[in-house]
Amino acid sequence: MSDKMKCPIAGGYEAIESKRIGGAIGTPPMNANWWPGQLPIELLHSQSPSANPLGEDFDYPAAFASLDLDAVKKDILALLTTSQDFWPADYGNYGPQMIRMAWHSAGSYRVFDGRGGSAQGLQRFAPLYSWEDNGNIDKSIRLLQPIKLKYGDNISWADLIMLTGNLALEQMGFKTFGFGGGRIDCWEADDATYWGPETEMATQDKRWTGEPGTEDYDLENPLAASRQSLIYVHPEGPFGNMDPISSAQEIRITFGRMGMNDEETVALIAGGHAFGKSHGGSDKSHLGPEPSGAPIENQGLGWLNSNGSGNAQYTTTNGIEGAWTSNPTRWDHEYLKNLFKFEWEQTESPAGGKAWRPKNGEAADLIPDAHVEGLRHPPMMMTTDIALIKDPAYLKICEKFVEQPELLDDAFAKAWYKLIHRDMGPKNRLLGPDVPDESLIWQDPIPKCDHELIGEVDIIALKASILATEHSISALVSTAWASASTFRKTDLRGGANGARIQLEPMINWEVNNPRQLKGVLESLKEIQKTFNDAQTSKRVSIADLVVLAGSAAIEKAAKEAGVDVTVPFEPGRMDATQEQTDEHNISFLEPHADGFRNYVKGKYGTDTERMLIDRAHLLDLSAPELTALVGGLRVLDTNYDGSKHGVFTKKPGVLTNDFFINLLDINTKWKPVTDDNELFEGSDVATGEKKWSATRCDLVFGSNLQLRAVCDVYGASTGHEKFVHAFVKAWHKVMMLDRFELQNEWYRK
Repeated sequence: MSDKMKCPIAGGYEAIESKRIGGAIGTPPMNANWWPGQLPIELLHSQSPSANPLGEDFDYPAAFASLDLDAVKKDILALLTTSQDFWPADYGNYGPQMIRMAWHSAGSYRVFDGRGGSAQGLQRFAPLYSWEDNGNIDKSIRLLQPIKLKYGDNISWADLIMLTGNLALEQMGFKTFGFGGGRIDCWEADDATYWGPETEMATQDKRWTGEPGTEDYDLENPLAASRQSLIYVHPEGPFGNMDPISSAQEIRITFGRMGMNDEETVALIAGGHAFGKSHGGSDKSHLGPEPSGAPIENQGLGWLNSNGSGNAQYTTTNGIEGAWTSNPTRWDHEYLKNLFKFEWEQTESPAGGKAWRPKNGEAADLIPDAHVEGLRHPPMMMTTDIALIKDPAYLKICEKFVEQPELLDDAFAKAWYKLIHRDMGPKNRLLGPDVPDESLIWQDPIPKCDHELIGEVDIIALKASILATEHSISALVSTAWASASTFRKTDLRGGANGARIQLEPMINWEVNNPRQLKGVLESLKEIQKTFNDAQTSKRVSIADLVVLAGSAAIEKAAKEAGVDVTVPFEPGRMDATQEQTDEHNISFLEPHADGFRNYVKGKYGTDTERMLIDRAHLLDLSAPELTALVGGLRVLDTNYDGSKHGVFTKKPGVLTNDFFINLLDINTKWKPVTDDNELFEGSDVATGEKKWSATRCDLVFGSNLQLRAVCDVYGASTGHEKFVHAFVKAWHKVMMLDRFELQNEWYRK
């Protein structure tokens, strides 16, 4: 064998020479290459503690509290106006590009699944780090690196990026609404987020339905960007067609997917474009590969420009060249004034970027060059800017802001604050002295606990009262699950705290079986009134009673199966009011599919078991936790519609391990009974007699080999008690996911 064929590492020369299906050169094919339809169970174990160099016990809130925040701010402010040779600052101020960095980090957030956003510093990893829309943000991050190294673990990259953007606004004269720390860095790329169906960057051909300008024009859920590798929309208009009207349509859709209304959208665009410039100084043929495709000697930097100095006046990012205002490093209202003041015509940059300039050569010397002294330019507007005065609704808002500029100041301050904090959860998670006193409705406010908590004796008595009602084990467990399982670890929204399960819109969601839910809630309200009326200082909330009802029912179900177990319970949840509930934004928590309850709202282009994994990921569950919960919920008979799909037991309502025993039974043969392969029938191999019915979210635990391995443990002769304790532990985890005030282990991670 030749030396080159003796490469001693996996993925070495042998792998290059061998016949492979996929993977990079020198990389052996993964299972996903051989069998691309495999269920991505590994997503449940992403962001592994093994990847975290700080260790599982690192307490970031404590580290942040020890930080001299004023010293950090002083260093950031000094950086903003100290131009570096490796990447000179436009107009001598890095503020505008730092605002862009923060905006693009936070702006990746989307309301449908809470993914994206600023809270983990995902901008430091692929794919965001190498998105076309994030061109040269790698330089902004590199400029911040000395400050990060100076303060180390005491401030995360995620907090530092957002703090720098916020301070940049203040340094340039804008009064911000406030700032909260508490963003905890991730340590590996995010492979769990679906960023779109395209296989090439900067393409738009697969995520839209309908035609631009029509009512049918819409974006695939849960996506929030108009194209692969963009944050929002193409600045030249849909497909680069420079049509302001259809551009306004895309703006409304994409900013709405980020949780912004029309006024917030206009404020963010008008406020953001008060600063800095766009870059199209060189033809894009001069740009090297993005960071993730760059050679090793580039050390994580991308888009290196071979034209001239490669930066300053030669810089190219999106390809559009120019600034919006005559003073791009100071806060003022000139952006909107210029938008209304001039008639605009199309123009093109040296990079080929299409934009707009004043007609007839007006204002040709209004804007100073960012780097060349004495050189001046006309103002620039993108198609997305012109859209604001062509769309009737946006136009009215712009006119209001021009007539009363102080309204723009307030609207931009609050919209920016929402943008950079939207994925951080409730206000009580925010850290530092600059957190504003006011709670905003998008933070899903919950009243502070103002009473003595119930104790162990009270808990025992309340459990007895709950079990004395006519409601079944199934109904009580279902109610608790419906409340707590709205939680999303991605943006820390939802959960049992607040008892929004009793409010619109949750109370009438189909998945919650409204008729059954309302009956249980009515009984719990009666128990609450009886208990609270008999007390002087103690109170119990509906939120606590809902969780307690699930605990009591599970304990009873386990005991009937021969296992004595106590479900942990931590009181202290409070009840939100309808006035504290933004129904529109809460509606995004409604599951399109919940395999834990065998629920699918409609027909979708992905397998329902894949949607189950997605839901488990939002609940921060591991594969064993997912398996235990589904197995337990099935035998407890909690399907949303009362169906018997997956209820593989003759004793529904009893916490047995029958789901696993019967799923693994080799004497059962399964076949699909619907054309869409969603429902199945299991029959006895010998007699052909029907035994069970199931969905894909049931049978996947037998077909997927990783999940089946877990089922082997829970379904074994030694597995029943192990399963019950695993179910209780996973159940308690879900019930506690939103108890941030207790600083639980899931928050610290």
